[in-house]
Amino acid sequence: MVIPSAVLDACSRRVVGWSLANHMRASLVKDALGMSFRRRKPNNNLLHHSDRGSQYASFDYQALLKSAGITVSMSRKGNCWDNSVMERFFGSLKSERTNGQKYITREQAKAGVIDYIEIFYNSHRLHSTLGYISPMQYEHAMDS
Repeated sequence: MVIPSAVLDACSRRVVGWSLANHMRASLVKDALGMSFRRRKPNNNLLHHSDRGSQYASFDYQALLKSAGITVSMSRKGNCWDNSVMERFFGSLKSERTNGQKYITREQAKAGVIDYIEIFYNSHRLHSTLGYISPMQYEHAMDS
């Protein structure tokens, strides 16, 4: 089993950090957050929203967010609509890539998820909320 974690920029819908593991411990989400820090080098005027999963509520994860000066927001208990942007991303990952796939090895599954995020989702997948352009196209337009 391969379990993905992702950090998504809610404005551009771009996955800016991700991690894959065979567990759901705090290190999974810390690794995804670490990648997002290296890629984006955020200032301390950032809001981090997640569900109430134990890995997000863990002391280590919360301390990491606090040390970076990031404001924490968590979904209301049992309300998936509060985290709809991430729920939509994971729904797309499943319906567009992993459902029905027969991966022989864990490495093949990881490669499929990485390819989906880095090659397809961020670069080519069109989003109605972005005016039917990809997250990378949206960010390039915002930089111009």
